[in-house]
Amino acid sequence: MTKYISVGKILNFHGIKGEAKVGFTKNQEEFFCSLDKVFVKVNNDYTPFYIENTRLNKTFALVKFEGIDSINDLMPYKGAFLYVDEETIRENLEEDEFLIDELVGLNIIDENDKKLGFIVGVSNNGANDLLSVKTNSKKIVLIPFVKAIVTDVNIKNKKVKINNIEGLLE
Repeated sequence: MTKYISVGKILNFHGIKGEAKVGFTKNQEEFFCSLDKVFVKVNNDYTPFYIENTRLNKTFALVKFEGIDSINDLMPYKGAFLYVDEETIRENLEEDEFLIDELVGLNIIDENDKKLGFIVGVSNNGANDLLSVKTNSKKIVLIPFVKAIVTDVNIKNKKVKINNIEGLLE
């Protein structure tokens, strides 16, 4: 079964010829503009929407879909999320990039392989990604997902090794 991942949302229309104002994940302009097809969930089915043209405008994209030629054609999809299949995302990941659902649940270990907790979520503070970690003492702490702190990610063995600097998990 194909797994779909959200890459944007139709925020509104732009002009009268069916162009959509689309919000998407920050710093993903190149990836978003490379897409030629997205899916919209309609009645629990993922319907393909083929992209004719994408252009960027500050904090959003203006997208023209094939067959959407007026405001009336676009209005039923206002507020709809745009998806791509998981394989499309995986093909575009850099060597040190991961899907959030791959990281959630992984154990956090220190340099001596001592378990310190596990990842319960991932967020972003604008500067970098943050791992939300539930420690052995049941506290939730945020760990910056940067190479100086996160030294190794091993999805297969379900472990993330960190440089446990003083005060990090307090």
